[in-house]
Amino acid sequence: MATVGIIANPAAGKDIRRLVAHGRFVPNSEKVNILRRVLAGLAGAAVERVVMMPDTGMLCHSAASGSQHGLETVMLDMAVVGREDDSTRAAGEMAEMGVSCIVTLGGDGTNRAVAKGSGAVPLVPISTGTNNVFPYMVEGTVAGLAAGVVASGKVDAGSVTARAKLLQVSVDGFEREPALVDVAVSAVPFAGARAIWDMSTVHEIFLARAEPDGIGLSAIGARLEPVGMSDGHGLHVRIGEPGVTVSAPVAPGVVEDVPVQGWARLEPGEPVKIGLVPCTIALDGERSLRIAPGQAAEVTLTLDGPPVVDAAAALARGSEAGLFTRRS
Repeated sequence: MATVGIIANPAAGKDIRRLVAHGRFVPNSEKVNILRRVLAGLAGAAVERVVMMPDTGMLCHSAASGSQHGLETVMLDMAVVGREDDSTRAAGEMAEMGVSCIVTLGGDGTNRAVAKGSGAVPLVPISTGTNNVFPYMVEGTVAGLAAGVVASGKVDAGSVTARAKLLQVSVDGFEREPALVDVAVSAVPFAGARAIWDMSTVHEIFLARAEPDGIGLSAIGARLEPVGMSDGHGLHVRIGEPGVTVSAPVAPGVVEDVPVQGWARLEPGEPVKIGLVPCTIALDGERSLRIAPGQAAEVTLTLDGPPVVDAAAALARGSEAGLFTRRS
């Protein structure tokens, strides 16, 4: 039975960057509409079963109750508390259940949480967050169709997916947390509102990706040396004088001049020590770890992140295989 999982984050796109910058706000009503369009696409691709994560905003419940497409929808039997651990646990349960693809609604942080539990299950990440590099802008119906042709096995998943990279943060020799896009070292000693928005507090940045059309911290690296998801390396950027100054869109509607002391390629499997202690470490834009005096932290790039579906490629392969045509 072709089965697709859906994980939607009601909190995505609602952090402090909507106040200090001009971050996009996606209301829950629109997220429900997106989910209904995803379900329509899944039905159009002959998916038979959808497994959904319950959420504090009742997004999946509302979408499923309004669906008219005859899909069998199953809500995971799990308690949710509105933290990123909800998405990690849900992704792990879906992987154990054998779902063939997971559609996510959220930003970089949401997908980081999902990737911690999804293992080798391909992801179709729909962008509904504030700063988005990992998820992409795709219409919900199209995302559902793409997930469906992959989940059904009618299109070879290996030919339309690419492995994302991971930045693994270790503290005192023990792996703590991964990031999908960026790890930022901040001089601010507390998490506060979590989101990184003041560049004057940033000491150094580790990047898995630095897309030329990206936004956020990774845009700084893109001005120095663009790095795509398929490139086998990352970047390590040290902020501060002396050096060069780059102009980059560090938040929606905010273009800043950022002083860069130096930068180097980040090679897979080669740990790099974090130079500032004590500090807080932001993972994909949100401060998540505190490094206390006397502790040692390092970042290692790996190439074994989650597989990501190229929606356009999946639908092109489906068209080539005649999945969307039939004789009169």
